[in-house]
Parts: sequence; structure tokens; C-alpha cells
Amino acid sequence: MEISYYPGCTLKTSAKNYEKTGLALLPIFDISPVEIKDWVCCGATYSLTSDNLMYQLAPIRTLIRAKESGNPRLLTLCDMCYNTLKRAALFIENDEEKREKIKNFMDEEETDYRGDEVEVVHLLTLLNEIGSQKISEKLVKSPLDLKIATYYGCMLLRPKEIQADSAENPQLMENIFQGMGVEVVEYPFRTECCGSYQIVNRREIILDRTKKIISSAVKNNADLMVLSCPLCDYNLEATQKELIEQDSNFKPLPVLYFSQLLALILGIDPEINDWSLHNIDPTPVLKRKGLL
Repeated sequence: MEISYYPGCTLKTSAKNYEKTGLALLPIFDISPVEIKDWVCCGATYSLTSDNLMYQLAPIRTLIRAKESGNPRLLTLCDMCYNTLKRAALFIENDEEKREKIKNFMDEEETDYRGDEVEVVHLLTLLNEIGSQKISEKLVKSPLDLKIATYYGCMLLRPKEIQADSAENPQLMENIFQGMGVEVVEYPFRTECCGSYQIVNRREIILDRTKKIISSAVKNNADLMVLSCPLCDYNLEATQKELIEQDSNFKPLPVLYFSQLLALILGIDPEINDWSLHNIDPTPVLKRKGLL
């Protein structure tokens, strides 16, 4: 089965390990991702100003490219791309007047788009459709003596009209890993915002939130944390070095994309993980647990 794929910008740069491991999972289940042609940045965040129609052009152009591919579904890995594309599709579908204005901004040769012609799906949603039983049948490294903390953040779960799972008690990652014998620890900050773009001008907010989230996961005996958002990964992983320097009592925790851990469990070549992109080296834990 083929599915159209939209990478977005970060997965071609600082999150290359996410793209490589995420896409490497799909052929195991006979799914072939086909990257759409001439894609552009989604805009990274959805505009909070309803009359800012120029900000909608980039995500709508991406949806047009997906429609032109002929596949009714568009796969994303990045939570922010998922959020932006889903909300842009709803926006243009539900407001005919603004849809016509956006249409007039487009090049004459571009296909019209009304909002409901392409379904945007996240990799976690797609894997849950495959099902934990089928995924666990591909298990290579078992049994696992591993405790993980899942982290969802905001963009997959909010607002309600585009959420991929419950904002209160999401289970997308739990369904996958618990079915493979991995213990998922309970801690209260799975859906806490990481601070998002406050990292640019209010770094102290990110440091405070990272300390709270990571320390809670450590307190609940997690060996590592898994997530699916490149910005969350940067905020929760890269800033830990600063926290170590500020507080000698702070205990760091390795952070991986969920696809990295899943790829290791399913026996995919670990070289695609590119551990050099990690600030907190996860390899000691992974070796101790028999995954490397």
C-alpha cells in the first residue's frame, strides 16, 4: 500500500533520525511512503489570527500537492506539521468566503482545494491502525526489561477538533509499546506543554518546564523518554545540559523519538539512529537493556 508523505523542514535537518527510523518502520508492514513533490514549509504554527489568510497559503499548497498525488491520505511525522495541516484543512473547508479569497492568491495553474479531499494522518495513528498485535509479531529483541516515559505535549492532542487521541489520557504510544512488553511508567506530565517557541526569548520557562517534566519521569523510574515532536525533543533534550550545569542534583534522562526505540526493538539497523544528534547519550541505557 502506498501513502503520500509530507516530511516538513525539521525532519530533513535536526530531526533526520526521526524521519529515517519512522520511514524504516513502514515497509515492515507493506506500506510504501511516497514523498509529495514540490512541498513547502507548513508554516510551523497555525495562525491564531482568523483573517491572516496569507499564513494559510503554505499549508493549503501542501494539501493541494497531496491531492495531486492521487492518494487520499497524507502521512506526517512531525506533530507541528500535523497540527498546522489539519487545522488549515478545517479552516478552508468551513469558510467558503475565505476559501475563495485563498484560491485567488494561488497560481492560476494550481488545483482548487476545498478542505476535505485529503486526510492528514500522523505516524502514531497509522501504527495504531496496524495494531499492537501485528507490530508485536515483528518483535526481534525480546523480552525487554525497559521502563519508558511517554511524552505527548500539545500539538497531537489540541485543539479537540483535530486531536489524534484523548487530551487527558492519550494511549497512542502506550498501545504500541505495552504490547511489546515495554513498561510505560505513570507520571503526571505526559501532556504538559514543553513551552514551545518560548525557547527563543524566554529560555528560563523552558528550563523550568524541562526540569519538572524530566525529574518527574526520573522519579517514577523511567529509563528513557519517548516522544514524537521535534520541538519538544529540542526543548526537553538539548536543555538538559544547562540544567546539569545549574543544578548538581538534576538527573538527566535520555530522550528518543518513539520511532527510534521501535526500530531498535524490531531489529532495524541501529546506525540510522545517528546518536550524534543526541545531547544526552542514550546508548549506555540501550546497551544495558540489550537493545544495542
